[in-house]
Amino acid sequence: MDALVLEHVSHDFGDLRALDDVSLSVAPGELVCLLGPSACGKTTALRIVAGLENLQRGRVLMGDRVMADAKTDVPPEVRGVGLVFQDFALFPHLSVLDNVGFGLRGLDAKERRARALDSLGRVGLESSAKAFPHTLSGGQQQRVALARALAPKPKVMLLDEPFSGLDAALRQQVRDQTLHVLKASGAATLMVTHDPEEAMFMADRVVLLRSGRLVQTGRPVDLYLRPNDAFVAGFFGEINRLEGVVQGGTVATPLGEFEVDFEDGTAVEVLIRPEALRLQPLAEGSGAEKGAARVMAARMLGRSSLVHLSINGADDPDHHLHARIPGRYLPAEDQLLAIHLDHSQTFVFPLKDAT
Repeated sequence: MDALVLEHVSHDFGDLRALDDVSLSVAPGELVCLLGPSACGKTTALRIVAGLENLQRGRVLMGDRVMADAKTDVPPEVRGVGLVFQDFALFPHLSVLDNVGFGLRGLDAKERRARALDSLGRVGLESSAKAFPHTLSGGQQQRVALARALAPKPKVMLLDEPFSGLDAALRQQVRDQTLHVLKASGAATLMVTHDPEEAMFMADRVVLLRSGRLVQTGRPVDLYLRPNDAFVAGFFGEINRLEGVVQGGTVATPLGEFEVDFEDGTAVEVLIRPEALRLQPLAEGSGAEKGAARVMAARMLGRSSLVHLSINGADDPDHHLHARIPGRYLPAEDQLLAIHLDHSQTFVFPLKDAT
């Protein structure tokens, strides 16, 4: 049985439809990321699950118990969920230990202290039990908030952009630690993020929202390699875009023809991930310059290099492509290169579906 279920949830703020018939589920031990751009409804969904926002339409269940529907509205403090917010919401006048033990009701002082210490141990901060929040780093504060949410041993964990306040290097470290702690807890976790890379790192499944509607759900690899539409493909990173019109079951582009299943005359957009472009040197005067790409610039970005390419004229912005190559690859400016495509990372959609 799923630990958390949303059934046909819709929610309005005045004339704004924040959520539109959203259904999703989270199994015990599963981590599901609610992903999408700003104002797509993901935090509203999380607040409805937590009971912090009154349900307007639909139903919320945890296990076999209805938490909210047309007749039921279980108070937030009774739902038994763990919450981790963007700002961690730690009490500055309480020690780390007392922060973690704050929500442990029904336990005597000795049991509460033991449970809080155990929870701090799970996030590697038992040695900081006597410290106060202001003496800790941002990453340590985030782990205290996580320990506090896990201390009551909830069956459902809710995380709202929990790493957004951390710098890039610390964010990577803390989210790795958080992932392993959450998986070890066995709780069903629903996490909100606007960062597609973070969702792919953290999630067993991703639920992608756009303007309050569920666009696609599935494993991160499924959304990345088998997007439903141009919005999904473009949301997971930079995309090269080429336009064309279907003729005879194919669309012609400066990079060759692509077979499609659309009717003749359909305007389409060919989306190509930068890592799908594989480059090889092409000597001047080889006779193949017509189909070649000319290097406009090349920059090393650490783990990969980004090559700016011009096809059929550098002044045409529609024919300016980016190739992302693993490691160090810095061809000279104006060098001619042959392009070979990885078709598993190219997608064709009707132009009306584009962002």
